[in-house]
Amino acid sequence: MSIEDRVIRIIAEQAVLEPSDVTPDSTLDDLGIDSLGLVESIFAIEEEFDISVPFNANEPTEGDFDISTVAAIVTGVKTLVADQTKA
Repeated sequence: MSIEDRVIRIIAEQAVLEPSDVTPDSTLDDLGIDSLGLVESIFAIEEEFDISVPFNANEPTEGDFDISTVAAIVTGVKTLVADQTKA
């Protein structure tokens, strides 16, 4: 399963949707994910990929991790996974 498929599965679980209902262009608002759901998604992504996401729940739009769309989250996770394998 690709990184994109795994991220979409996690986000779909948080949104109580089928993965097929989650598109790369979807925003978390589109999917009905609130701030708590976002935090739970981030924790699930960190656990799934054994990475640390640079995310501040108090200022979710201020960090270096783009959460604007599902595609942006996937890109961020891919970058973090690649950085981790280099270390």
